[in-house]
Parts: sequence; structure tokens; C-alpha cells
Amino acid sequence: MAIKLYGFVPSNATFRAMVALFEKDLDFEFVKVNMAAREHKTPEFLSRNPFGHVPVLEDGDITLFESRAIALYLARTYADKGTDLIMKDPKKMAVQSVWMEVEGLKFVLPSHKLAIELYFNVIRRGREADEALVAEFETKLADVLDVYESRLAESKYLGGDRFTLADLQHLPNLHYLMKTKVKKLIDARPHVSAWAADILSRPAWVKIASMLRSEGFV
Repeated sequence: MAIKLYGFVPSNATFRAMVALFEKDLDFEFVKVNMAAREHKTPEFLSRNPFGHVPVLEDGDITLFESRAIALYLARTYADKGTDLIMKDPKKMAVQSVWMEVEGLKFVLPSHKLAIELYFNVIRRGREADEALVAEFETKLADVLDVYESRLAESKYLGGDRFTLADLQHLPNLHYLMKTKVKKLIDARPHVSAWAADILSRPAWVKIASMLRSEGFV
């Protein structure tokens, strides 16, 4: 049975799972979920994800939701294909796991809030920015990026000496942030800037960026 990924453009979570599929060089069918029509709240979709969120992955007899869990499943199940996204050495994997947790617990909230406010609300919808919100989350993101700058001064990638899921998980929010004034926070930190440019130029992410452009998201 072919792999299916249920999601929609321009969902960050959808693209977090999709870039893992591209990095693993896996063939899959992308099934677009019409969020405006609330397809994600239908009984059929809720049977796949009871929380009614995208993405959902179907691979044979297994159905998974939550983008980070999907990416980890793909990295482990298809270890012999495409990019090796997890460290084999237990100690190196422990370090990688720390930075995967950091993304989910420290980076994602301020980066997501800023991406929604500055890209989707201001750039896409033409609204006035909530400057208080922007200031609050710029400060929080700057604190995280200071830690990243120190880490990346000693390691080319967050999870170690090569690209792994620890870096991959950052791609969707980074993509949107680089199109906003928050880019200045990344540019001001040379190691973070080099890392962001590196991972955003990977062929797997370039495919997704192209998809976004084709859907009108520049």
C-alpha cells in the first residue's frame, strides 16, 4: 500500500512531515484536506486523528498523527533510504534528542507566534501588526537563538556533526520567519545565520518552497 500524507498548504506541521518524506526519498501520495470546508472535523478524518489536526500519515497498516512523531517514524522505519536522520551511537542520539526537545519546547512557540503574526496576518492578510505581541515573542525568540548561537559555534548542526531531525524540525517556521522582519534576529547571529541558510537550501526543502510558491505563498 502506498504511503499517504493528509495535510494542507501552507501548514507548518504538514511540511514538517513532508520534508521528512522527501529527505528519505520516499514515494507518497499527498491528500489535500480542505480545512475551509472543515474536512478535518468529519467522522472519516477524525477516525485518523481524533484531535482533527493535520498531518496524518498512512503507511500500510499504521496510521500516525503529530508531525514530529511521523518524522521520527520515517527516520527509523526507512533507515536504509535517503538521508540518515538519526544518530546510531546512543550517546550521540541522546544529544540529538535534547535538541529535538528544545525545538518543541523552546523554539516552536515564539517562532510560530511570530510567523502567524508577521507573515500570515501582516504580509498575507494586510493587517496591522500587534506590536506588543511581536515585541514579547521577539524577546523570547532572541533568548533561544542566543543559545543556538553558542551551540552552533561548536557544532555545525544542532544535533551533531550532520543534518538530523533536530534541524529538520525547525524548517517550516524558519522558512516563514526569514520572510519577515524577524530575519534580523537570525542575521545578527553568524552561526545561526549560516545554519539557517544551509538547511533551507537542502533539496528536500527547496521542493516544498517551490510548492508554496505554486500555491501563491512567496
